[in-house]
Amino acid sequence: MVRGCACPAGPGSLGSGCLKRTDRPEIPRKTIYRLSVYLRCLQRLRENHLQTVSSEALARAAGVKPTQLRKDLTYFGQFGTRGLGYDVDQLAKMISDLLGTNRLQPVVLVGVGNLGTALLSYRGFEQEGFEIVGAFDQDAKRPRDKMPKTPLYGMEQLAGIIQDRTVRMAIITVPADGAQSVANQLVEHGITGILNFSPAMISVPEHVMVNNVNLAIELENLSYFIQE
Repeated sequence: MVRGCACPAGPGSLGSGCLKRTDRPEIPRKTIYRLSVYLRCLQRLRENHLQTVSSEALARAAGVKPTQLRKDLTYFGQFGTRGLGYDVDQLAKMISDLLGTNRLQPVVLVGVGNLGTALLSYRGFEQEGFEIVGAFDQDAKRPRDKMPKTPLYGMEQLAGIIQDRTVRMAIITVPADGAQSVANQLVEHGITGILNFSPAMISVPEHVMVNNVNLAIELENLSYFIQE
């Protein structure tokens, strides 16, 4: 089970918490983020039919120092060939296996307003290994300007879909005043990973991981750096 804290998502605000699993090495959250970046770089290399990559080239593509990349990859043990670098397919598979994205993972979304509808329209999730198997709303029958292709259910069906599809991850896109109640329901039904787009900070048990995506905070961070 993942043990975690409710830390903001994104490269600039990952915090110092760690991911822990009984069957995996303890890896810092910032390292997990960089592994995701490395994986995307490796995917681009595969699209260009490149079979090997040096640590220097991969680090440059990922925007990190080679020493940092080599340190991050020590969690996989010693591998790679001196003078040739890393096997692109092998390294991509190792990272995918660690992140659990080597298979299509089911996800549910709660809150089908403007933001929720926009996320449901995004087709990139499946390319990255995630499938939103159901969207839930208090008023599922309300007419909407754009109806999502994802099945839309009332909240009373949440528990059944989570159990039937063995869902462990959820996205919250409800207003702040409803976020904690939704989080409580998700945890009660077995969700252990939550991506929270609500501006409210939610409280969850220790075994549940929450990543908060607060666009206002991210803009505030950018605002600091553009000040003259």
